[in-house]
Amino acid sequence: MERNKKIIQTSVLGIIVNLVLVAFKAFVGLFSGSVAVILDAANNLSDALSSVITIIGTKLSAKAPDKKHPYGHGRVEYITSAIIAAIVLVTGALSLKESIEKIINPTKAEYNAAAIVIIIAAIAAKIVIGLYYKATGKKLNANVLIASGSDALSDAFLSGGTLIAAVVSLIWNITIEGWIGAIISIFIIRAGVMIIKETFDSIIGTRADPELTEKLKERLCGYENVLGCYDLALHNYGPDQIIGSAHIEVPDDMTADKIHKLTRKISADIYMEFGIILTVGIYASNNSEKAAEIKDALMEIAKDCPGLLQIHGFYLDEESKTVTFDLVTDFKADAKAINDKITGEIKSKYPDHEFYVVLDSDYSD
Repeated sequence: MERNKKIIQTSVLGIIVNLVLVAFKAFVGLFSGSVAVILDAANNLSDALSSVITIIGTKLSAKAPDKKHPYGHGRVEYITSAIIAAIVLVTGALSLKESIEKIINPTKAEYNAAAIVIIIAAIAAKIVIGLYYKATGKKLNANVLIASGSDALSDAFLSGGTLIAAVVSLIWNITIEGWIGAIISIFIIRAGVMIIKETFDSIIGTRADPELTEKLKERLCGYENVLGCYDLALHNYGPDQIIGSAHIEVPDDMTADKIHKLTRKISADIYMEFGIILTVGIYASNNSEKAAEIKDALMEIAKDCPGLLQIHGFYLDEESKTVTFDLVTDFKADAKAINDKITGEIKSKYPDHEFYVVLDSDYSD
């Protein structure tokens, strides 16, 4: 797959750049006795290791679906991100320990012009690789690359702190290595926490991208005989593997063969245009005078229900005097109370009708 190939190529480039930075920074750190530079080198080494794990994770996520994993292995990328986060956190914790020891027992570092030049070059390299990671990650929808890009840009900023320590040492002969190292460590730990948070959000499941859902609903409503689109839910089984479902509302006099052709066409079009496997359900819409009357009464009652987001799927079976509809409520709202209020009031207006309600969750905008 082209996407995975590009992720691997980007990661390999990151490994090369980081290993070069490790070599130069380790040399400068050991030669000058600067703990901040040595910690910076250790951070670059962890970045290189993270890229190796990214490559392994990307290859595993590309495995084809099997009987045990019918949705594929795309979520391996999230596991990869979690491992990277753990590496970052361990690196940060060890760095903080070393920095605190340096603060308690400071040792003067010796810098020279060559060391300053190498540090400046390392900052420039990190900025370039960071921007490249982020741009590629956004283009490929690869959160692991975006996270690596953010981490690289943070490294550039933190290396700036190392540069400041070197300049302060050269000009004022003051040792602030331990303090700079501690600050770097805290930022490393913060980066690890942020990666873990984003990874866990993806594993738990987050709200679908509003821009994507808006485009999907607009596309679905553009088909002939589609009167509305509701209950759009998207499930992520990896950055490029989305399976979803939606209900479309159609006239109740459409025949089964026409509905079959319509839903088949929709599923095929959505997959070709968005790469989403979409299952399409049906709501029937009747436009009799009685149905319109009850629906208008229902909408009037709904105006006085804070937390009620939408009523859809309304259908009146005039023969059995049965009305069905769905209620979509805000997650913070008391769905049962809203349901009781609406069904109670509409039942009092039409006591000879039965009302059946489905409580829906607000899965997408």
